[in-house]
Amino acid sequence: MNIPEKTIERLSEYRRTLLSCHEQGVTHIFSHVLAGIHGITAVQVRRDLMLIGFSSDTKKGYDVEVLIDFISGILDNRSVVNIGVIGMGHLGQALTKYFNGRRSKLRIIAAFDVDPQKAGHEIDHIPCYPMERFEETVEQLDIKIVILSPPTAVASELVVPIINAGIKGVLNFTSMPLNFPRGIFVENYDITTLLEKVAYFVKEAEES
Repeated sequence: MNIPEKTIERLSEYRRTLLSCHEQGVTHIFSHVLAGIHGITAVQVRRDLMLIGFSSDTKKGYDVEVLIDFISGILDNRSVVNIGVIGMGHLGQALTKYFNGRRSKLRIIAAFDVDPQKAGHEIDHIPCYPMERFEETVEQLDIKIVILSPPTAVASELVVPIINAGIKGVLNFTSMPLNFPRGIFVENYDITTLLEKVAYFVKEAEES
């Protein structure tokens, strides 16, 4: 199934909302309610769900539990996907604390750092390995995805080791956009740029 990136993002957001609704005891939800929560149109929600082949009796709205299971069947792997974090500074540790345990099919199982005070120890119950053992550890632990949170100055040096290790996906939290060959999916997430974007629109709103 060839699903656009933006649709995948929205499906993940829908599921997060649906999980929250389910925890609150909500059993059904209308497309316009789901759309309002995410700041989009009901037409967009219906298009996204039609694209993945979901249909339901909309007189009562979408069955929350059924829709969660359906989206999970699209987004999730059948087996657990192992993740590694490169760079266990403040950001790396915060990302690990925030994410671990939130998704049953995605699991951070290893960290990597050049700092000898971190490598060889556990950080928040995650074993931290020295970077010189990166490739062999990725193979041993069957790590498919890495999250990058090292100093930006060394980000480009990680491209070759990541390629050599056979990593399939990269979530890059440094401010340096990184490019990888076809077959490795990369998402560059620049917090500074996003904050500046928000600040710009705040300024525009105040000046209008």
